[in-house]
Amino acid sequence: MKFLSIRLFKSFFGICTLIYFVSSQAMSSDLPRRASWEAKFVAANPLGRLLENIDSDSPLENAGLKVGDVLLQVNNTLIKDGATWDDLTDNLVANTPTKLTVRRGLMTFDVTARFNPVPLERYAGLDVEYGVVENDFGFKQRTIVTLPKSTKGKIPAIFMVQGLSCSSAEVRATSKSNYIKMLKQIVESVDMLVMRIEKPGMGDSQGNCSKTDFNTELHGYEKGLQTLLNDPRIDRNRVLVYGNSMGSAIAPYLAIKYQLNGVISDGTFYRSWFEHMLEIERRIKQMQGQTEAQISQQINQAYIPLYYGMLIEKKSYAQVIQENPLLAQYNYHGPEHMYGRPMAYYHQLQDFDFAGQWQQVKVPVRVRWGENDWIMSEADNHMIVDTLKRAGNQNVDLVIYPKLDHWSTLHEAPADSFNGKPGVWEDEIAQLIVRWAKELNSRNWN
Repeated sequence: MKFLSIRLFKSFFGICTLIYFVSSQAMSSDLPRRASWEAKFVAANPLGRLLENIDSDSPLENAGLKVGDVLLQVNNTLIKDGATWDDLTDNLVANTPTKLTVRRGLMTFDVTARFNPVPLERYAGLDVEYGVVENDFGFKQRTIVTLPKSTKGKIPAIFMVQGLSCSSAEVRATSKSNYIKMLKQIVESVDMLVMRIEKPGMGDSQGNCSKTDFNTELHGYEKGLQTLLNDPRIDRNRVLVYGNSMGSAIAPYLAIKYQLNGVISDGTFYRSWFEHMLEIERRIKQMQGQTEAQISQQINQAYIPLYYGMLIEKKSYAQVIQENPLLAQYNYHGPEHMYGRPMAYYHQLQDFDFAGQWQQVKVPVRVRWGENDWIMSEADNHMIVDTLKRAGNQNVDLVIYPKLDHWSTLHEAPADSFNGKPGVWEDEIAQLIVRWAKELNSRNWN
């Protein structure tokens, strides 16, 4: 009955806004809220996860678990490796009976726990809307929209695209990630509507990130962007895309296809994934202290055939190594995965024309590369600028950010980031993106 108030709205804008809000809220109920363990686990030998620390009055504590217990199964799924554990953690659902198989000393027993929902995002001065889009590949994916409470008229917007890893784009109080800290500052400071979309299997989204290929993930981003562009509250002529890492290389494609107002790329690349992987192997070996002669020998004898087989011939690592067992000692990825993503993801990624997309961008482009980013190369970023200018796009700017690594953190050297040393955060990391967004969306560039 409360939705009968729609009839009281006389303006078309008011009607559309309320309908959007109502439908968004209704769709949100289709996705159950995710939960967290409220505990710390470490790998156990040979199977499972050892409970190292447990929050007081948490569902695990209330179910009778104790520090030192080993969690063997979740809903009858055996925790046999890190990938399985990540999938189970990503898909932990709140307010649902969850069967846990536990080993304590020589005894094994089952308990049932109901986990608490992860708190929703909340900001002073911002509205937060949790919505749903349906991927044509069969997934429902969570969208998170933030916008100023005092919005009048149509406002500019930002569509955010994540990096490669299977991680959530949601800002959680427990997160220690500087990337998440950056996202939080952007949505709080930019004074625009900002949309994020969770990958399949991440946040509240359905699916399994570790099994999702590149085309499926890209399509999800497109569905989210289409939803944003149909939002009656935004100024369709002032929508830009901000991409981080892998998302920064996808951003040009989205900007071209959907006639967006600008591109902000953060930690990006230009060349094919085959070229990228050979280059990153060289940088890793250098940081490990190997000589250039040793590195060249390994590149020629091991990494070229390894990545050629995987990316060009479209095989799995397991297949490549089966054909050439001597390559096994050089492969630090799983038999069917790289960086937590399946082989199909990279097979499709290799065929995606990143350089060709960059060349076609006509709207303004802002690019940031961190001086200590050992994942992406400075050369690729200069290639992007050169390509755009040769194609006639002079509205491009590249900032080489001092000491910044690939994860929004300052380090004294790339090797410090590579070796996992604690880094430093500064607000300018986020505020540069905020200034760029305000500059690009200050007018329509199309």
